[in-house]
Amino acid sequence: MLVLFETPAGFALFKVLDEGKLDKVEDLWKEFATSESAREIVKLKAFNKFENTSDALSAATLLIDSKPSKGLRKFLRTHCDGETLAVADSKLGNAIKEKLKIDCLHNNAVMELMRGLRNQLTELISGLAVQDLAPMSLGLSHSLSRYKLKFSPDKVDTMIIQAIGLLDDLDKELNTYAMRVREWYGWHFPELSKIVQDNIQYAKVVKLMGNRTNAVDLDFSEVLSEDTEAELKEAAVISMGTEVSDLDLANIKELCDQVLALSEYRAQLYDYLKNRMNTIAPNLTALVGELVGARLIAHGGSLLNLAKQPGSTVQILGAEKALFRALKTKHATPKYGLIFHASLIGQAAPKIKGKISRSLAAKTALAIRYDALGDGQDNTMGLENRAKLEARLRVLEGRELGRSAGSTKGKPKIEFYDKDRKKGAGALITPAKTYNPSADLVLGQTTDPAPKKPDGEQEVARPKRKHDEAEVAPAGEAAEGSPKEEGDGKGEKRKKKKRKVESVDTVDQIQVDEAEEPIKKKKKKKDEAQASELANRDNSAAPESKEELSKEEKKKKKKKKQQAEEVQEAGDSASKKKDKKKKKKDKGQ
Repeated sequence: MLVLFETPAGFALFKVLDEGKLDKVEDLWKEFATSESAREIVKLKAFNKFENTSDALSAATLLIDSKPSKGLRKFLRTHCDGETLAVADSKLGNAIKEKLKIDCLHNNAVMELMRGLRNQLTELISGLAVQDLAPMSLGLSHSLSRYKLKFSPDKVDTMIIQAIGLLDDLDKELNTYAMRVREWYGWHFPELSKIVQDNIQYAKVVKLMGNRTNAVDLDFSEVLSEDTEAELKEAAVISMGTEVSDLDLANIKELCDQVLALSEYRAQLYDYLKNRMNTIAPNLTALVGELVGARLIAHGGSLLNLAKQPGSTVQILGAEKALFRALKTKHATPKYGLIFHASLIGQAAPKIKGKISRSLAAKTALAIRYDALGDGQDNTMGLENRAKLEARLRVLEGRELGRSAGSTKGKPKIEFYDKDRKKGAGALITPAKTYNPSADLVLGQTTDPAPKKPDGEQEVARPKRKHDEAEVAPAGEAAEGSPKEEGDGKGEKRKKKKRKVESVDTVDQIQVDEAEEPIKKKKKKKDEAQASELANRDNSAAPESKEELSKEEKKKKKKKKQQAEEVQEAGDSASKKKDKKKKKKDKGQ
C-alpha cells in the first residue's frame, strides 16, 4: 500500500512496510515517536518536486477543490501500478479512481498515518530541512489566500462593510454630541433650541455667537435665514438663561468644533460609500439605494454570501428576531426587514407594502447575483427592474383607488342606463322637456261632453234643490200656449219631480242599508265574543276564589295549632322547673 502526502515542496509517495500495525489505530502514534521506529513502518518511494511557486499554487488550489493536477496524475501513473493508494481526502480519492483507475483508501488508520508522517516529515524526506520547509509553507499559504480572495482593489466588499458600520456609529455619536451641546448651552440661552431645530446649524450658531449678548451685533446670514435671525436676536435680548463664564463658553465651543468636524467627516464617508457601492454593486444600488444595499451586504457578510440567499431571505433580512418570535407564537411573520427603508417601499401605501416588498426582494436577489458573479459593470439591469417595479406600484395603487371609488364592500356601484345621457358626462344629449300646462286637470271645469253610460247601468237622478226649481219656473212662463195648457204642464212637471225625488230617496236608502249591514253584523259578533269572555272569566274566577279560601283557612288552622302547642310546651317547661326547685329544697332540709 502507498501513501500520498502533500508538502509545500511537492508530492511525496511513501511505501507502507508493515500493514499489520495499521489495524491498531490507537497505538499507531507510538510508532512515529522516533525517526527510527517511523522508518520501520514507512519508506519514501518517490518525490515530485514543484518547479516554482505558481506550480505549487495551481496544484494546491486544485487539491482544495478535490481535483488532481496534471503533474500529480503523471506522477501517480508512473509509480502506482497495481497498488492501493491511501489519501487524506475521500473526494480526491474518488476523482483519482475515476480518472486513473487506481484503488484509493481513506479511513481513521490512514488519518493517523498522515499525522505521524507530518510529525517526522523532515526525517523521512532527505534534503528537506525544517528551516527550508517553514518559509515554503508560509509563502504558499499567502499566495493561496490571495488566489482564494481573487484580490481586486475595486471589488472588495469588506470596505463597504466597514464603511457602513462606521457611518452608523458616526450617526449615533453625532446625535449624542449634538444633544449634549443643546443641554449644555441651554442653561445660558434656552430659547435657542426652539428657534434653531437643526443640530449642525445650532452648533454653528453657538460657535459664532458665544455669549448671547453678542447676538445683536453679529451677522448670522451665512447660517440662518432672515426671519430666524431676527427672532434669535429678539430672544437673546429677553432671554431667561443664566450667566456663564468665559471658560464654560470655551469648552462649549470646543464641543461644537467636534460636532462640526464629525459632520464633515460623515459627509466625506457617505460620498466614499456611494462611490464604492456604484463600483461593486451598481444594480443593487440602482434598486434599493446606497445605504440599504450596504446594510444588506454587511448583514449577509459579503456580496457573494448574499448572492447565495433566495429572495424570500433577502426580504426579511434584518428581521430575524421578529421572524422567530412569530414562528414561536404562531403569529403572522414579518413582511420586510432592512429592505423596508428602500424608496420604493416608502412610496407605497400601507396596504400594498407587503406586495411591493416581495417584488422588490425578488428583483434585488437577481441584481445581487448579477453584481457578484456577472462580468458587467453597468447598472442597466437594475434600472430596468426599477422601472418595472414602479409600473407595478402604479398598477396596484390604481387598483386600490378603483376599489375605494366603489361601494364599501369593494364592489363598484351599478348605475341605471339612460339613453339620453352621454358616457362619462353628466349632461343630456337631447334638450330637457318643457312644462305643458294644457296637460293639467282643473276641477269644476268640464270641456268635454258627458260620457255615455253603458247599456247595463241605470242612470240615477240627482235630487234637485230649490234654486233648480226656481230656474225651471221662468222657463215655463216663457213657453207659448193657452193658460190651461200652461197649468197642465206645470202640474205634470211637479208630478215628475216628486217621482224623481222618491226614486232617488229609495235608491239612497237601499245603498245605505247595504253598507250598514256588514257593520251591524260585525258589532253583533263583537258583542257576543265579549259576553262569552266575561262568562268564562266569572266561571274561572269562582273555583279559584274557592280554592284560595280553603288554603287560607288551612293556614289559619295550622297557626292556631302551632300556638297551642307552644303554650303547652311553655307550661310543661315551667312545671318541670318548679319540681326541680322543690326537690332541691327538700334535699337541703
